[in-house]
Amino acid sequence: IDPRTGRPYGPDFPRIAVADIVAAQKALLDSLGVKHLMAVAGPSYGGFQAFQWAVQYPDHMDGIVAAVTSPKSPGGPRQTRALIEQLSADPNWNGGWYYDKGGIPTAMTRIRVATLKNYGIEAQLAATFPDPAAPAAAILKAAEPWVRVFDGNSMVVLRRALEDFDTTPRFDRIRARVLYVLSRTDNLFPPAIGPGVMDALKRKSPRVMKNPV
Repeated sequence: IDPRTGRPYGPDFPRIAVADIVAAQKALLDSLGVKHLMAVAGPSYGGFQAFQWAVQYPDHMDGIVAAVTSPKSPGGPRQTRALIEQLSADPNWNGGWYYDKGGIPTAMTRIRVATLKNYGIEAQLAATFPDPAAPAAAILKAAEPWVRVFDGNSMVVLRRALEDFDTTPRFDRIRARVLYVLSRTDNLFPPAIGPGVMDALKRKSPRVMKNPV
């Protein structure tokens, strides 16, 4: 809620970066008296944050586990614009002020289904549902919980935070052990990107473990 208006921030939420997200997490841990972490672990966007932790607070953890992710953004402002175009296709979009109009479930469902397919859900369901029509219904069902709780404007804020995200120039700051995990069924972060990331890590940071999945 925007304290100036008493309404949701909506599209007026201020711009942030992944470094800001990690700084907020660090501030929370400091307030709880947590001085050191065994590991920072996360998949996808959580993996972006794991890499950011490693370069931003290099002595604060023993290791990171970055799964199905990348140390830099897979796209820039163009992807943010594409996301907004997808969201604005919903009839309730209203320039991002959809909170009094029932939300934007049509656009959010379409986005979540496409994301699950990029994650490889169709390959996972193929053995379970021999009927070609059944997987589509199962994917829609899997998308529903996310659609109910996630906010379209939050997606834009998080996507925009990635526009300048790139930890690779700071790999030499990494002191933690790095476990980088990729999945053969994920189309967003396929195993093909692994060798380049691992080579860069090994050149700049000696404490690296690798686990091909």
